[in-house]
Amino acid sequence: MRHAAHNHQAGAVLFTVNLKQLAHFYEHVVGMRVVKTASDHVVLQIGTFRLTVHQIPKQYANNIVITSPPVVRESGATKLSFRVSSISRSRQMATELGGLVYGSEREWNNDGTRTSDGYDPDGNVFQVFQVS
Repeated sequence: MRHAAHNHQAGAVLFTVNLKQLAHFYEHVVGMRVVKTASDHVVLQIGTFRLTVHQIPKQYANNIVITSPPVVRESGATKLSFRVSSISRSRQMATELGGLVYGSEREWNNDGTRTSDGYDPDGNVFQVFQVS
């Protein structure tokens, strides 16, 4: 029998100065569930994918400024991609929570899915897709 703490097969860590805001964003935009909450990190999971949102320590965070809207980090080497039940619902939630899923005019079809990019409140680019 598997222990619930080890039921994921892949994961990622996002470092942030806005721990609660960013964890709340992914919980509601992507439909992740909170697995663990600690003072310096929140662990979220959807299916077998686990996302850890980790607070940047204060001594480093003091020099980081996140604007509103954030500067979108489009040249980053990594883009997280999440299956969602509805891109339009994710778009609405992202807007309400300080991020953005780009409009339907920027969606595309890819191997039986409808796909769109967006960004979170820190400016990290991510992708959502739904099965067509």
